[in-house]
Amino acid sequence: MLSYRHAFHAGNFADVLKHLIQVEILNYLHQKDKPFVYIDTHSGAGLYSLHSAEAEKNAEYMNGIGTLRKTPLAGTEDYLAVVDQVKPAFDRSNVKAETLYPGSPRIAQILLREQDRAQLYELHPTDFVQLQELMRGDRRIRVDKSDGYAGLISSMPPKERRALVLMDPPYEVKTDYDVVVSTLIKAHKRFPTGIYALWYPVVDRTRIDRLVQQLKDSGIPKIQMFELGLSADTDGRGMTSSGMIVINPPWTLMANMQKLLPTLAQTLAGAGGVWRCDEISGE
Repeated sequence: MLSYRHAFHAGNFADVLKHLIQVEILNYLHQKDKPFVYIDTHSGAGLYSLHSAEAEKNAEYMNGIGTLRKTPLAGTEDYLAVVDQVKPAFDRSNVKAETLYPGSPRIAQILLREQDRAQLYELHPTDFVQLQELMRGDRRIRVDKSDGYAGLISSMPPKERRALVLMDPPYEVKTDYDVVVSTLIKAHKRFPTGIYALWYPVVDRTRIDRLVQQLKDSGIPKIQMFELGLSADTDGRGMTSSGMIVINPPWTLMANMQKLLPTLAQTLAGAGGVWRCDEISGE
């Protein structure tokens, strides 16, 4: 199934959490001069207009980047600075940066150094063409129209021996929850020192509980999880929260998220906002 289009959700509260953590991890990797590789298994188009018909349909960005731009918080400075650099260098249009939002590939591209590289996977034909155009001319980056799960496994271990792997699947089918776990286990077995970040939606809490338990049972050490939501769990339809599971997280990540997420949840959702910072497995 290839019906999911991130353009409808760009810049929402889930993107804020995902990209805050992505930026923090990439900045952490900058602390050493040694090169790293960024691998994105489900890249999307890479750049989105917040004034498009898709984005305006539900205006989800208003409970995300729209609010945070108006009320910037301590701890979000690096993330907001990257978002402000959203326009590609070759874009000479009059479109203002504040009407655009970067997907994870564009954020990675902004933060890659000369010695780093990226491997991007996207199967949706329209999004692939847009992503390929966005990355054109950047020799650090390769874009493949192929299955990101298989691509990840085949690329492990990377030659750099340093990596951030971002997995952000659409979860269009129930089996995606099992596939992400099995893929992470296989990738970690081949490359246990890499940083792996998995995004997930909270639509049905039992699915997330099962996913977390599977990761606990895998024996993989050093796993943390972070959630941000607009409301508590509900039996109704739709995503109330989203989360990030990080394997081999930077040592600063837990403390920074514990400090930021309570304020961020309240800023984006008022008294109904929820957050979570947990350690799934230790050393």
